[in-house]
Amino acid sequence: MTSTDTPPGLARFNVLAEHTARAALYEVCACAAWAGQLLAHRPYATVDDLCAAGDAALAALTAEDLAEAMAGHPPIGRPTPGDATSAREQRGMAGAAAALKAEMLQLNLAYQNRFGHVFLICATGKTAEQMRDAVKERIGNTPEQEREIVRTELGKINRIRLARLVEEDA
Repeated sequence: MTSTDTPPGLARFNVLAEHTARAALYEVCACAAWAGQLLAHRPYATVDDLCAAGDAALAALTAEDLAEAMAGHPPIGRPTPGDATSAREQRGMAGAAAALKAEMLQLNLAYQNRFGHVFLICATGKTAEQMRDAVKERIGNTPEQEREIVRTELGKINRIRLARLVEEDA
């Protein structure tokens, strides 16, 4: 693929100043090692290439890197005020009944007490009930099992966010 075939949003990302691109990538995944890996492999010819690099960087994260990435995510049901991304991704919780929101808060706290980090799920397109059921199911996992599930969920989130980052109208 020639540079003229690169989608406009991706072409824009490819030529961003390093500090600007790093900040944009940190909004996708709040992990310095992950962002650094993606920066090191610019330019990207396709969005698939960018996402594949993101997947490879995610697979290489240490436990400490993964903890850094997870710390950038608010609890389900409590998006960061003023953060349109977390509000959009957690849309399924927005209209939930008060009882379900309260249950989710308790489940989030129990999960965090058990694993030492927020419950992470790719919430895009999920209902409040689906998210509640997922935390109920996953709270019984071993820490090792949960770490790999979290890595998979983070990968799904990162791919959605990377695609949004390089959309033509971004």
